[in-house]
Amino acid sequence: MALRIFKLFHKNLPVTSLIPARLDRLPWTRFHWTVVVGLGVAWVLDGLGAQVVASAGFQQYLHMSPKEVGLSATIYLAGQVIGALFFGRLSDKLGRRKLFIITLGIYLVGSTLAGVSFFLWQLFIAQFISGLGIGGEHTAINSAIDELIPSKYRGRASIAINGTYWGGAALGASANLFLLNPNVFSDNIGWRISFFLGPVLGLMIVYLRRHIPESPRWMVGHGYKDEAEKIVNNIESEIQSQGYTLSKVPKNKALEIFSQKDSSVIELIKLLFKRYPRQTFVSFSMMVTQSILYNSIFFSYALVLQNFYHTDPSSTQYYFFPFAIGNLVGPLVLGKYFDTVGRRKMIFITYSISGTILIVSAILFYKNILSAAMQTTLWSASFFFASAAASSAYLTVSEIFPLNIRSQAISYFFSIAQLTGAIAPSIFGLLINSGIENLKDDHIALVLLASGEIDRGPLVIGYLFAAGIMILGGLIALAFGYDAEQKSLEEII
Repeated sequence: MALRIFKLFHKNLPVTSLIPARLDRLPWTRFHWTVVVGLGVAWVLDGLGAQVVASAGFQQYLHMSPKEVGLSATIYLAGQVIGALFFGRLSDKLGRRKLFIITLGIYLVGSTLAGVSFFLWQLFIAQFISGLGIGGEHTAINSAIDELIPSKYRGRASIAINGTYWGGAALGASANLFLLNPNVFSDNIGWRISFFLGPVLGLMIVYLRRHIPESPRWMVGHGYKDEAEKIVNNIESEIQSQGYTLSKVPKNKALEIFSQKDSSVIELIKLLFKRYPRQTFVSFSMMVTQSILYNSIFFSYALVLQNFYHTDPSSTQYYFFPFAIGNLVGPLVLGKYFDTVGRRKMIFITYSISGTILIVSAILFYKNILSAAMQTTLWSASFFFASAAASSAYLTVSEIFPLNIRSQAISYFFSIAQLTGAIAPSIFGLLINSGIENLKDDHIALVLLASGEIDRGPLVIGYLFAAGIMILGGLIALAFGYDAEQKSLEEII
């Protein structure tokens, strides 16, 4: 009985360890590239999967209405939210490595099932399974990356990795130009191959993930201190075998890692609002504001181009590539400044500039002096900064919550952002619809007005609102955020 009481008491005591300092003082090596590539592919798969769904190449073969096509995307989104919440909790309880192996497997199964679907219900189930895997990937992998990458490089690595979503989206869009071309593949073949692209890429990355260890930080916090020491020793030995000299970590660099009992959902929510109110406020503000700006533009740009600039629906897809390029390049170029200039300053800069560019484009749009190409260029410029800003939101959530609830915190705010993003396109569709006079067909996405005046005012108000919200998110981060640059995770809060 006394032994049980001692173990229970001892479990809640902080563990003093040099492991965080040893990991943070490491140079950038092949090991870290393995982590970045092996885990970062999750965002590529997400972007690829989203683009395959958006292309709706399966619509004709499965005899789907536009409403059913939209429902398939909603089911994929719902799977992501549920997967994030479910696997986020398991990641904190069972470990990062187990979950990023399991969630990748779930995605591979779901995407493969989608490619062999012959009935609508089969596709819906497959989409949900794929979403479960991707949602779980987001929570487990964000945690693992931040816990394994040295503090000097953590910001740029995390932001760049999150930005690779758009590399996957561009890959999917490029592949679909070929795979969905009826002159190359029949209607029943091309879209199936599109779904198989993700599993092929995923299978190629399984080997790398097998060689990525469990987070030593997680292991120390869950009572596996000896095992964590072995992992760090192996990492250091591998790095030294490559010719690097590692300095000895002084004992005064030891940090305390706290481990707490698993909390119920109700207890966790109370913890977020009562013990970590500042972190919760900053995380909510950053995630929601970037989601509103992103989805207000991205999911309505095709409607804007077709109804206000009279682009042909078949050519609208080509306007996607500037979006993808701006979103991909932004985090790669700006990421390093989050580690040098600083988190709060760069978050404020990227949020504010992206919102300001949207304000400028909204004014020019209202004055009707832009072409479709000019409008897309301004959107892409806004996304250049917004992509880095959105990535910094995920980084911030991962950094400012403690080890024992890190993945769950990511899952909660990821889900909130996804749900907010699901509302924004509907609102902007209504704004576009309200500006069209004498329109008899309610399916605005399928109508290209050949004549008639469209009031740009409602849509401009929506853009100004999204831009203002984004700038507000930057101001909140500047005032209440954390100077997490080049600090150990254990030192931030």
